[in-house]
Amino acid sequence: MDSKKLALLCREFADNKKAENILVLDVRKLSSVTDYFVIVTGTSQPHLRAIVEEISAKLRDEHDLRPVRAEGSKGGNWVVLDYFDVIVHVMHTEARQRYDLEGLWGDAKPVKPAKAKKKKTPAEN
Repeated sequence: MDSKKLALLCREFADNKKAENILVLDVRKLSSVTDYFVIVTGTSQPHLRAIVEEISAKLRDEHDLRPVRAEGSKGGNWVVLDYFDVIVHVMHTEARQRYDLEGLWGDAKPVKPAKAKKKKTPAEN
């Protein structure tokens, strides 16, 4: 799977659990470590755990992908899932404000999710 598709899947899975302020950054021109950052906010520790579990489980079960490394505890304020070409940051609101990854990587290009195709109503068919 290409790295952009993986990043957008991570975004979708985080959105499934109502993650807030979801941002995908294209860092290919800025970093030799990874291609994309996915940065999402959870509002509580249970919310963070739910987001991390959703991303991990869906990628494992549906795409046979496991993170190369996972850092941080599910009970903490920041969990990092490293899928090599995509690094997912699941952060509590305060941690996200404090570390300001968007500011640190301000030259990175945001990636917009693909627009969902509008379903035609019976009258439009």
